[in-house]
Amino acid sequence: MAITAGAQQQRQIENGSPGDAGYPIPAMVEKHITRQPLPPPENAVDVLELTPDQAERANARRALKQASWAAIFFLITTDILGPFNAPYAISQVGYAPGVILYFFMGLIAFYTGCILAYLYCKLDSDKYPVLTYSDIGERVCGSAMRHICTVLQSVQLVVNVGTLILSNAQSLSQISMGKLCFVVGLVIWMAVGMFLGQIRSLKNYSWIANFAVWFNLLIIFTSMGFVANSPPNYAAAQAAYGDAIGSGPVITAAFVSQPLAPKVNGIMNMVFAYGGAMIFPELMSEMRRPMDFWKGMACAQLLIFVAYLLYGLFIYSFQGQYTLPLAYQGVSKYSWQTVGNVLAMITGLIAAGLYGNIGIKVAYHNIVEGWFNGPPIMSKKGRYVWSVMVIVYWALAFVIGAAIPQIQTISGLIAAVCIMQFSYTFPPLFLFMFLVRRDTLLAGGSWKVGLWGRGWFLKWFNFTLFLGALSMAALGMYGSGISIRTTFMTAQATSFGCVPPV
Repeated sequence: MAITAGAQQQRQIENGSPGDAGYPIPAMVEKHITRQPLPPPENAVDVLELTPDQAERANARRALKQASWAAIFFLITTDILGPFNAPYAISQVGYAPGVILYFFMGLIAFYTGCILAYLYCKLDSDKYPVLTYSDIGERVCGSAMRHICTVLQSVQLVVNVGTLILSNAQSLSQISMGKLCFVVGLVIWMAVGMFLGQIRSLKNYSWIANFAVWFNLLIIFTSMGFVANSPPNYAAAQAAYGDAIGSGPVITAAFVSQPLAPKVNGIMNMVFAYGGAMIFPELMSEMRRPMDFWKGMACAQLLIFVAYLLYGLFIYSFQGQYTLPLAYQGVSKYSWQTVGNVLAMITGLIAAGLYGNIGIKVAYHNIVEGWFNGPPIMSKKGRYVWSVMVIVYWALAFVIGAAIPQIQTISGLIAAVCIMQFSYTFPPLFLFMFLVRRDTLLAGGSWKVGLWGRGWFLKWFNFTLFLGALSMAALGMYGSGISIRTTFMTAQATSFGCVPPV
């Protein structure tokens, strides 16, 4: 069907399709476009017409769009809710900084999550769908940002899976009372993950995620009861931190006095509480109504904030400097340890399956479909490719978990390198670029108006927030690196060894 040049430009704007500048034109510009038709160009075609291949891929994506905002609540909560490193984080900084940082980081995380939801709704379309975090990055900042997001996202997801394999292996080691070689426990959970990873649709996964939320809450309350009625697990603390920690009285403080590096590592462990922003675009891409995403996110982050702070303060009050990176493993009575470990293995496996599902989809969309023009993910051929990718992905996660068998240090490092960027650094940068480009286009290409015109305060507020988050991430990388070196020098566990880290 032939259309006019003016209508073509208008439709490009409405659907977020690439303009002449090579990046998508914001949908907000639509109301400023003159609707007066121009003579139709020769051989003009409808820019919204999809090729058979594009139509097949669009139908495959629509088949995945089944999740409601309630399902998103459970998926986000499953992704993040696991406040078992919160007591360790508070033990590194003290009561006062712990409460203040959890509150303000949660507030900013909600704001940046709303930014991602806003940009997704403005940029997504059938012809140019937003499937991953990197799609948003490319639309507003160019192809270089897409590659940066893809690499960091892939690293974070596979390390998260490796961390959860590691925590489950630690639980299995405690249940076996150290009789099972630690690296064998890692292999067992890798194999289980390869089986669970065959689920492709998040709709089919959300009902499993429902169970994980309640199991995590059960671990929180039972371990709080156990800790209140038993002394710390001194042996596990010595295995994690070295013999120098001793077995003296429990010490707590409003402000903990210790070197900068462990404090920064503790703060980076707090960042894990709000580390779900990386998968927000992926979750929205599977929703029936993406504009309702904020409801699920708000409910999930409120629950997460309360659970992390309540649990962290409670456990630290009873265990002080002996608080373990996985707090439920700090219970000294074996039977009580076992209850927490069994429940945590279930929730850890479910969360690892979710990370793996998203991580493999990121790789599938960017590599299989993007680079090699492979089959759609929901096709029969896509099923075979997916199965192979699941095996490779979980094998790589196993190598990461076995190579760095200290959860507190690997969590701090991945928070500084990846989570800080997706939750705090990139969203304000994306909004800044989006608003500047929108207003520059409206002003006929004047970057001065784009930078300092209407809404300049909001633009530069977001840019300042971006710089602050970037600085904090750099400090976190330094602190985590120092902590990793110190931990390897004092802890008992070694890479690919039989000795458990707790």
